[in-house]
Amino acid sequence: MEPIKTELVVVGAGPGGYAAAFYAADCGKQVILVEREPRLGGVCLNRGCIPSKALLHAAETITVSREAAHMGLSFAAPQVDLAKLRAWKESILQRLGNGVAQLAQKRNVRVLAGRGHFEDSHMLRVETASGQQFVQFEHAIIATGSKAAMPKVFDLGNPRIMTSTEALEVEEVPKKLLVIGGGYIGMELGTVYAALGSEVVVVEALDNILTGADPDLARPIAARARQNFKEIRVKAKVLGMATKGHQIKVDIEFEGQKLEELYDRVLVAVGRVPNGDDLGLENTKATRDEKGFVVVDEMQRTDDPAIFAIGDIAGGVLLAHKATREGRIAVEAILGEEGTIPEFIIPAVVFTDPELAWCGLTEAEARQKGIPVEVAKFPWAASGRALTFDRPDGMTKLVIDPATERVLGVGIVGHGAGELIAEGVVALEMGATAKDLALAVHPHPTLSETIMECAEVFYGHATHTIARKRPEQ
Repeated sequence: MEPIKTELVVVGAGPGGYAAAFYAADCGKQVILVEREPRLGGVCLNRGCIPSKALLHAAETITVSREAAHMGLSFAAPQVDLAKLRAWKESILQRLGNGVAQLAQKRNVRVLAGRGHFEDSHMLRVETASGQQFVQFEHAIIATGSKAAMPKVFDLGNPRIMTSTEALEVEEVPKKLLVIGGGYIGMELGTVYAALGSEVVVVEALDNILTGADPDLARPIAARARQNFKEIRVKAKVLGMATKGHQIKVDIEFEGQKLEELYDRVLVAVGRVPNGDDLGLENTKATRDEKGFVVVDEMQRTDDPAIFAIGDIAGGVLLAHKATREGRIAVEAILGEEGTIPEFIIPAVVFTDPELAWCGLTEAEARQKGIPVEVAKFPWAASGRALTFDRPDGMTKLVIDPATERVLGVGIVGHGAGELIAEGVVALEMGATAKDLALAVHPHPTLSETIMECAEVFYGHATHTIARKRPEQ
């Protein structure tokens, strides 16, 4: 069979891959998009960002109904129909997946359904349902993403031991659920199952949950989770697991004691590993590091001049929006439009209850690196809008260069923090100062005002809280 010839082949149709394919097509390139899953969108759309947020919305609805009595609003106990919940979630994924497919069609991006394997630096073999198809390309972008890690010690072949992929299917609501890992995946899915009725225990080996975020921002999440979960154990370690009847026996080391406990299901949320195996990279000049990530430069080039890699497979922070941006960088390099690529700001959002979001430099990073900073905080207990949401447990935080007053980092914990952090991203990208934020008129009453008032705290004259006056420079 004669190979299909194309200018660009993109392997993987997640938010990095399809965004790169679409941008290249918009710029006039002939593009083939290869995806082994039946629905486009990658892990994010099918087994990650989107289904988890749908379930988190359902969880929030349950929680709000339970907590509304003090407002004078009483509801009957929520009745959860798991089949309907799954069908509703699936309808969202189907709609979005169909939308991506239609966009590909309208851009004349040819989609090949199958697994891609590099024969050499300019030939990709695609294993399709109807047989092998070869694609001869000028350039390729690898965007195969990552998958949930399952350490061998936990992999008993028992379906009651889940990764995030299985947990998002919500086959049942276990009475007792153990979550191994207090990162964003473990805490988000713990929030879902706790709202649905599970007794959730989180075991985290490190000193705090949500490592990477400043501890003061993670604190309200831990406090809220301790109300809704059965227990959060930090500095704890799972030593082993075994099947015992219809349950999982788990050996845990915590506070100097060895515990043996039984759980109906266990969620292993200890990170993700790259999908780099069986790609045929050994037939090219592209290389992988010791963790399996494809090695790239600042333009997303691999060691093979014809091949680029973006998103999770290329390492760094494993976030969809980072993959999307890297896709654009790779396409521009292919088009010959590369220049000096400045470091771009990648916001992080944890969709727990309350939400947590940050961008730029954290206070902890500044202390660790010896970077002099001043920190301004505005408590949401002083926000009229937060009180109308009945959620005054948030805080807005700015990390500021004391010499230039430039904003170096923004952190927000509270209801809707994920929607607010984009203002912080714009501020950092534009090199804004605290004065810029303080003088920008924000609508009242909104949560966005907390960013303005946080900047005012830096100068010692925030309207709705008492702030220490900053000494004259």
